[in-house]
Amino acid sequence: MFSLKDRVALITGSTRGIGKSIAEEMAKAGARVVISSRKADACEAVLAQFQARGQEAIAVPCNVGDKAQLQNLVDRTLAQWGGIDVVVCNAASNPVFGPLSKVSDEAFDKIMLTNVKSVFWLANMTMPRMAQRGGGSVVIISSIGALRGSNVNGLYGTSKAAETGLCRALAVEWGPKNVRVNCILPGLIKTDFARALWEDEERRKRREQMTPLRRLGEPKDIGGVAVFLASDAAAFITGQTIVADGGTTIAP
Repeated sequence: MFSLKDRVALITGSTRGIGKSIAEEMAKAGARVVISSRKADACEAVLAQFQARGQEAIAVPCNVGDKAQLQNLVDRTLAQWGGIDVVVCNAASNPVFGPLSKVSDEAFDKIMLTNVKSVFWLANMTMPRMAQRGGGSVVIISSIGALRGSNVNGLYGTSKAAETGLCRALAVEWGPKNVRVNCILPGLIKTDFARALWEDEERRKRREQMTPLRRLGEPKDIGGVAVFLASDAAAFITGQTIVADGGTTIAP
């Protein structure tokens, strides 16, 4: 039930951190994966790692905030393998650290474009073809920031909350065609994206102490959840938000 053998999985932002782990775990499960991020050299370096392991993969550079580049990503995937079975919307940005009262219109537009509108675009580019193939799975990487208020990451959390709303709307719309849509809400994961948080020893220890599992997350912790949601093991799950945070959000 957990096999992804011969399925085509497109993962945005997959040259490092959570996205790379998702691509790796899906390849281990038998998927043919599409590696993508903004930088071509990073894509090629990661592709070489997959090929060295004998895993089927291609690399397509893409800035998800550019609709033409996103369409090219989809078109290149279809030209290579003729279809797409799994889409993971992982690429995101967080250019603002501070109160919402200090956020510029330009910063607001950038984060909403990268984190929300790109998901809307990619879903509409791929889900109709999934439906034609008999079904598929879209996995959106959100954040526990979607569930919590913040005086320094409020805009990022707002964008991630918007993703969960988009997930539910898409799940209702495409469920009759057997296309499922779900969100993963990671807690603090040891990635470059969150380096400033976990490299601060005092902050890291405080987070570990308030987390029931008493540790920070690793990228593979999210990779495994993504494989589950993409597989037949999750065939009756859609429109859901799965929190993978070691228990942080349920702790007192």
